Amino acid sequence: MWWHYFLVFIGSLLVDVVPLPLPPAFTLMVFLQIMFDLNIWAVIVIGVAGSICGRFILTLYIPKLSSKIFNPSKNEDVQFLGKKLKEKGWKGPTAIFVYSLLPLPTTPLFIAGGMAKMKPLYIIPPFVIGKLISDTVAVLLGKYAAENTEKLVEGMVNWQSITGLVAGLILIASLLFIDWRSLIMHKKFKLHYKIWK
Repeated sequence: MWWHYFLVFIGSLLVDVVPLPLPPAFTLMVFLQIMFDLNIWAVIVIGVAGSICGRFILTLYIPKLSSKIFNPSKNEDVQFLGKKLKEKGWKGPTAIFVYSLLPLPTTPLFIAGGMAKMKPLYIIPPFVIGKLISDTVAVLLGKYAAENTEKLVEGMVNWQSITGLVAGLILIASLLFIDWRSLIMHKKFKLHYKIWK
């Protein structure tokens, strides 16, 4: 049924539009593929499209949200980090591509990109390539490993998903609390906890 594929798209979009490190969209894709016996390649393409839309929307609204909840110096700090990433030429998109291949939440990457007011065209293309590769591998492995829906649901909360959540929270905390200008320009590590308005 077509609405099963719509669920894949909407579910992937919703998981990736939220500025919190939720379980990766591929876990939802694997779950729905097995539950409804969907075409695996259609699930991958539709799920990745949903993730891309979610991340694109995230980069559009995060600058407005960050300017309302974080103080100006924290926003300037993250914008400085984004400018440094853009100055790296091809190394910036390569870093985004490699990061997208890793089994880490990409939420911190898009929060940083959005807060730094980086154009989505700078972040999205390398993310798309990395996401297609990593999600294809994850969904194929998930389909192969999952004998039935019960095992898949039990496997969603395991040490890997908990580790991914903790790693995502640590990455977001480092983005917000480290003084990046001081670290990059003066090689001094400083933490600032007064980031809120």
